Amino acid sequence: MTDARIETQVVRTRADLRAALAAAPRPLGLVPTMGWLHDGHRSLMRRARADSATTIATIFVNPRQFNEAADYQRYPRNEARDLAICTEEGIGLVFAPSAEEVYPPGFDTVVSVGAVARPLEGAARPGHFDGVATVVAILFELIGAERAYFGQKDAQQVMVIRQMARDLAIPTEVIACPTVREPDGLALSSRNVHLAPDERAAAPVLRRALLAARAGWEAGERSGDALRATMRDVLATESLAIPAYVSVADGRTLAELDRIENGGSALLSLAVRLGSTRLIDNEPIG
Repeated sequence: MTDARIETQVVRTRADLRAALAAAPRPLGLVPTMGWLHDGHRSLMRRARADSATTIATIFVNPRQFNEAADYQRYPRNEARDLAICTEEGIGLVFAPSAEEVYPPGFDTVVSVGAVARPLEGAARPGHFDGVATVVAILFELIGAERAYFGQKDAQQVMVIRQMARDLAIPTEVIACPTVREPDGLALSSRNVHLAPDERAAAPVLRRALLAARAGWEAGERSGDALRATMRDVLATESLAIPAYVSVADGRTLAELDRIENGGSALLSLAVRLGSTRLIDNEPIG
């Protein structure tokens, strides 16, 4: 809920961040973002505010998690709009640093998470999760929040960050919040802005494919190959949708499953290219 009594403070340096945090009531809830905020981010902010005495959002388009310089340059940005949303959502503090502030001159460290970061997005975008884990480790250490909030749409990212925090003994609890969707099922994403009208019309096929596989599982199908085939068949109904991968993976390790055991958990996920835009989505089962 919006609270007009809360004035958003914007800080851009590590020193100013430390000073602001020293005066901030605890517990602290962190919502890391790359900006171009949407209703999915708003839902994270509202959850963080409900749990926390102080809520901080970060706005930083992290160059180290992009595989292509052109993709980094193309990522949508509008800081004034983002700050207005933070104010509307009652965010007390926003950290909006430059790349040089996050990665000072001479920076030469990479946080590389192991097995859970290798398949799916890790295989499709080499180095992507090194960039994610590195920047989140920096933010976690700088801010020291009790909890940090991420969207379930990026399920593998949540798993990578949890592994990183456990392994590096960072006490910030990583909380996954439900994916927020358009009425037609498309998961909200900053990249949706790049979809042409015909691509946007085709995009809900991702959700339909996942729900078809879920329906198969609910009807008793346990074969990983059969469920992957179900997703591919649904995607094939949209000529603009070019699958990068479809996956039925173990819900803890992300290893591809031949079979979903009764009582076991799995993650249905996919990546699909629509024109120049690559979208991902997932559905946990079990």
